[in-house]
Amino acid sequence: MDPVGPLSLCVMASKAASRAPTGDDRVIAIVGKELFLRSQYTSMLRQSLADKFGEFDTFTFDGSTVSAAEVLDECRSFGLMASHKLIVVDDADQFVNAETRPLLERYAGAPCEQATLVLRGPKWTKGNLDKAINSVGIITKCDAVDEPTATRWIQARTMKHHKSSIEPKAAALLVERLGTDLGRIDTELGKLAISAGEGNPINSALVGQLVGLTREEDAWAIQSFLLCGNTERILQELRLILSNGPRGSHVPVSFACADLARKILGIAEGMKQGVATQTLAKEMKLWGASRDPILHAARAIGPARARVLFDECIDADRSMKSSGADPVQRLERLAVAYTAALRGH
Repeated sequence: MDPVGPLSLCVMASKAASRAPTGDDRVIAIVGKELFLRSQYTSMLRQSLADKFGEFDTFTFDGSTVSAAEVLDECRSFGLMASHKLIVVDDADQFVNAETRPLLERYAGAPCEQATLVLRGPKWTKGNLDKAINSVGIITKCDAVDEPTATRWIQARTMKHHKSSIEPKAAALLVERLGTDLGRIDTELGKLAISAGEGNPINSALVGQLVGLTREEDAWAIQSFLLCGNTERILQELRLILSNGPRGSHVPVSFACADLARKILGIAEGMKQGVATQTLAKEMKLWGASRDPILHAARAIGPARARVLFDECIDADRSMKSSGADPVQRLERLAVAYTAALRGH
């Protein structure tokens, strides 16, 4: 059984792939920052235990407060209602320490057959306990994935779990908007599959329509759209950012608009004075994919219109802070101003 589709090896990226825990494992560590994978591997273990033992009792402990004695006593005691017990200790990084390690190592050396002990959490410190666990169970790593891995995972997960399909560009756009949190992605995939309808692939247009930007840098993403020259597209992305962001999202968005206008103005004035574009780009700290579009915009807009655009950004920010102007309307006017400046108006 694969918790994420036929790409388990892919999900583990360049690290050694971990197999899923089974009912034959007596001590298991399910550790890593990817909460979705930790949950999925736990569900797989439950199914395997049910297949092997039938009914079983489950006991969950908080690793930050429970003692090793309480956990191990539960492992060693016989269940009253079922023949097997699943004992889960969350926040394992707090439970496993210098004091408890020797106790856990001794237990792993002779674990109880009627119990499965699971140590689960976001972090794991290597030590002698690893060897003891691997002799009677498994350490399953649930590391966060990179963007290419998440994109491939989306395509497999959509097909296997959501009984749908997604275009490669749409999968990449979903990662761009949500990051690589597989749990969040999976939730959105379910909505997208329903919206697309049976037999229809999830495409970029649907992702753009239904999935808002949610990363911390979302407000700054507006800069990449302000220079596209398409007012309708800019307004669409602006509304997505504002509607999906936290309260007060208009503040960083306004700042991002003014910052872009400042860069365009500085470069436009520098070009007029004959300064080399490479020097201007360095002074304005333009790197990566944003460099050429901003240089092109500065050349097209020119210093006079760039000054007007910058003044409009400053005025919009002031009015939103002092006069209570509707932030959405003011930012929409800025979007129109950017398009007009690019068109020479």
